Amino acid sequence: MAKTEDKGLNLGQGTGRRKTATARVYLREGSGNITVNGRKLEDYFKDSLCVFIVRQPLDVTDSLKKFDIVINVSGGGTTGQAGACRHGIARALVAFDESNKPVLHENGFMTRDPRMVERKKYGQRGARRRFQFSKR
Repeated sequence: MAKTEDKGLNLGQGTGRRKTATARVYLREGSGNITVNGRKLEDYFKDSLCVFIVRQPLDVTDSLKKFDIVINVSGGGTTGQAGACRHGIARALVAFDESNKPVLHENGFMTRDPRMVERKKYGQRGARRRFQFSKR
């Protein structure tokens, strides 16, 4: 029953992706608290660069202290998860207010980063690396 009550509080929702990481972002009324997987932003991302990446869309739209943000993120590593969170926050801000879209798009927060790890091919050691050739 608590989940249905939480859905009513959401002002905007967004799904962000980068590499193999996926983040579900929920905007709620509040004072600027960001929660990632039930922990504070600074506790979840130890690297200050990742914290900066996650906050970028909020800085650009001047809404750092307007919303409480709840993020559920899974997959990938820390930088991939931070990029997914940034993408999800940008999408949630656009879902809340369409006038945010030009600013976010101009800064490149609305586009999904398409770079993925190339798959390993059969008969090779990795994606492109071949096994060592032996003439004799």
